[in-house]
Amino acid sequence: MQTMLATSPPSQVVRLEPWGSYRRMAAAPSLLPPAVTGRTVASAPPLRAVAAENAQTSHVPQPQPPPVDTDGDEEKMLANYVPVFVMLPLEVITAENEVKDAEGLRAQLRRLREAGVDGVMTDVWWGIVEGAGPERYEWRGYRELFRLAQEEGLKLQVIMSFHACGGNIGDAVNIPIPAWVRDVGEADPDVFYTSPGGARNQEYLTIGVDDRPLFHGRTAIQLYADFMESFRENMADFLDSGLIVDIEVGLGPAGELRYPSYPESQGWAFPGIGQFQCYDKYLEEDFRAAATEAGRPEWELPEPDDAGEYNDAPDNTRFFAADGAGATYLTEKGRFFLTWYSSKLIEHGDRILDEVNRVFLGCKVKLAAKVSGIHWWYRHPSHAAELTAGYYNLEGRDGYAPIARMLARHDGAVLNFTCAEMRNSEQPEEAMSVPEELVQQVLSAGWREGIEVACENALPRYDRRAYNQMLKNARPNGVGSVPARRVAAVTYLRLTDQLLTGNKYRAFKTFVRKMHADQDYCPDPAQYLRPLKPLERSRPAIPMDRLLEATSPEAPYPFEDETDMSVGGDLAELVDGVFDKIEWIFG
Repeated sequence: MQTMLATSPPSQVVRLEPWGSYRRMAAAPSLLPPAVTGRTVASAPPLRAVAAENAQTSHVPQPQPPPVDTDGDEEKMLANYVPVFVMLPLEVITAENEVKDAEGLRAQLRRLREAGVDGVMTDVWWGIVEGAGPERYEWRGYRELFRLAQEEGLKLQVIMSFHACGGNIGDAVNIPIPAWVRDVGEADPDVFYTSPGGARNQEYLTIGVDDRPLFHGRTAIQLYADFMESFRENMADFLDSGLIVDIEVGLGPAGELRYPSYPESQGWAFPGIGQFQCYDKYLEEDFRAAATEAGRPEWELPEPDDAGEYNDAPDNTRFFAADGAGATYLTEKGRFFLTWYSSKLIEHGDRILDEVNRVFLGCKVKLAAKVSGIHWWYRHPSHAAELTAGYYNLEGRDGYAPIARMLARHDGAVLNFTCAEMRNSEQPEEAMSVPEELVQQVLSAGWREGIEVACENALPRYDRRAYNQMLKNARPNGVGSVPARRVAAVTYLRLTDQLLTGNKYRAFKTFVRKMHADQDYCPDPAQYLRPLKPLERSRPAIPMDRLLEATSPEAPYPFEDETDMSVGGDLAELVDGVFDKIEWIFG
């Protein structure tokens, strides 16, 4: 069987809260993760199957970067160049399939280009494009949007967004999945993820229906594949021209490879542990079959009185309690369930990425998948919030490396990770949150598996502290003639009028410049060691036991404490405030 992992929210500087797609399992040993003794884990058993902008653009004095051994060779500094993309507004395409305020958007895109930005990222909403009915695709709004970006000299990262927008932190608009798909759910509510209490989540179809021909004769995976085939056919000119450089496929709620374990629409609030979301009849049937095959037909899915409610703390539950071997997650039954639960995600991501690879074969693009940055309860022994989201990550078990290994077979698909702007010191102590260690672990897992990694901020931030943290994570060992490690790209969330005005714009331009390692905008990715080549076919599927070998933990790569390409610190923020007041007085 194949499988994959999931999830992500964060927390804000001021408001400390998180932000806003089978086969049968094998025998008993296959589904059991390594035995846990205290805080360590034995080796994993098999589980069968599966910008042209100058520094003087800011009125704030900028710190000079440390000397770099370039021997006067600009190409050596270009090796440190990290391209910057900016997420477009969620509602950039209206429900009527038109660009919202096209001329206003053009002006914003021009400002981004003036800042040296490499490109923009946009959701391509399933609910808008195929909203009129099965296989009735309408691309006119997106063609207009893509032309605008092309005319303003910006590249594109596109997200195949098979999820709904609305009900999560940061969701300012409501874009449901297609009405005709929801109509199927009216007759069969089990096509949606389901909580232990029976609440249905219409953000994304449950992975239990990936192979069920319930949607006018098509399975969920066929729905996604047909959508992407139509995209390739209708956007061939933009693909051929090199405008589109990355295709990120949505694999779950918020486009992330995870379960919808912390839905704000159902009452979840940070830092609640969330709930497992596998109680639709299709996933329940799959679990019963797996347990029976493992010789334990009496095992059932966790009950709420064991695993808790959305807003519980780990130690308020039996499943996650930090009381040693008595906690359910440490028992044979708990480990069997968690391996099954997390493996279903890996399989889901693997199979859909195989379809994406097939559809875009030969295109000069990189494929990508997004993994959520669930940083709360990371310091608790159970990592409860990660587990409910589908990331089976413990101190002695790496839950992210198997995902990276799976991505590697799809011509090295990029692992895109969130919460790159967060510092531990910004999080409430009671949440036991350490986003810095989480980012370090996940990026290291990708690099160890030989794939590219990218990162995003999870919450809108305009301050230099957040920019410096993103710069550090983008080049964790600083600049050099040959950087030890560097992310493939950084995507900034999100384009707003606020970003493009006053000191916020000046600070952002400096951030872009520093991501570019003080180099001018470079239009050719090959010059900064990220050449785009025709997409090659995915390698043969990796057996699950081989994927799970990656759970054996390794120490993450070392990260520097601070970036050597700072945009400035407290003094620069103070000067920003002075300029803001001057502009207000004379504005």
